[in-house]
Amino acid sequence: MALAVLGSAKAQTNAAVPATPAAAAATVPADQAPAPTPLTTPAVIGPLQWLPPAMFDAGPLGKIAANGIVTGSGLVQSNHVPGDDTGQAALSNGQIFIQKADGKFQYFIQAGAYTLPAVATPFMAADKTVSNFYGPVPVAFAKVQAGKTTQFLIGALPTLMGAESTFTFQNMNIERGLLWNQENAVNRGIQVNQTLGKYLTAAFSWNDGYYSNRYSWLSGSLTYAKGPHSVIFAGMGNTGQTAYQTPATPVQNNSTMYAAIYTFTKGAWIVQPYYQYSNVPTNPAVGVAKGASTNGGALLVSRAFKHGFSLPARVEYITTSGSPSNGAVNLLFGPGSNGTSITGTPTFQYGALFFRGDISWAHAGSYVPGTVFGKKGTDSDQVRGIAEVGFIFGHNVTEK
Repeated sequence: MALAVLGSAKAQTNAAVPATPAAAAATVPADQAPAPTPLTTPAVIGPLQWLPPAMFDAGPLGKIAANGIVTGSGLVQSNHVPGDDTGQAALSNGQIFIQKADGKFQYFIQAGAYTLPAVATPFMAADKTVSNFYGPVPVAFAKVQAGKTTQFLIGALPTLMGAESTFTFQNMNIERGLLWNQENAVNRGIQVNQTLGKYLTAAFSWNDGYYSNRYSWLSGSLTYAKGPHSVIFAGMGNTGQTAYQTPATPVQNNSTMYAAIYTFTKGAWIVQPYYQYSNVPTNPAVGVAKGASTNGGALLVSRAFKHGFSLPARVEYITTSGSPSNGAVNLLFGPGSNGTSITGTPTFQYGALFFRGDISWAHAGSYVPGTVFGKKGTDSDQVRGIAEVGFIFGHNVTEK
């Protein structure tokens, strides 16, 4: 299983926190003081609304901003695979986010427990997810604001690839999709963010790709944003090849990948179509006797209603090249297979408290028996229902 996280949701440009918020508020009457706003990291694209952080004076460490989230989830599904179950319940997030988001030197630390549910993949509890993937501190980086238009980041960073982010609360849907499952999620390395004009920004990174600890990857993105519209072109690739594999480092670690993402955000609507291509080249030295590629597209839509209700939905389709007869590498449900998924996520949020539920259907086409759903791996469809309840912490823990 491959994992992922940019799109408009993944930008690593933190919103600045005023150096002296008390002084700033004192310049206007108290009843007209601007309301606190959420920081841009972690990125949350909606429909969930992140809270402004709690602010603490940490002396020589500067003014610290803190958020947190606790969520629990329950899952029921058809045609589960061996090792999975028809029903599951788990703590899906128990995380804290600490950051310094002003001044020339900034930092971000995310720590705690998490799950990474995705359609068409077995459910994994938080303890196993943390130990098999990114550890108890999945994202942590330092940032240097080198100038008004330039930033340098170093550490464990969200990827620049894709439209969906890594953790459940960041996305429109609880489960990530089939395209996301081809991408990487967290990589360790160095990143440069550069503003190129009023509407154009770029990012470039040297990193370890799919968390491989082999620093041979180059990633980049170019974003045009004006008004309610944004367009992102992202690409990444491994300049070397390696046979190293873990749950966080699949065979896709030897790939190249490109994506084009359009986002429209206005009023009650978020509309986000995107296209993604990837290729794993032939290289018998790393265990890829015959390479293969993927082509996929997805449409994510969210409509907000009154009284905290919203309805996000996602539909996607992905196809892979190759065939079982030519020994192509398996990137989905066997060489030459394709996948379709449809997901809807009714959501209600009241302040810091939220409830939502995924209803998803995943379908495998042209699959190789033994690679899909059910106890024998021969069922082409899987239906899931997931309920999630959560509480977001921020300035609500310090306000009086």
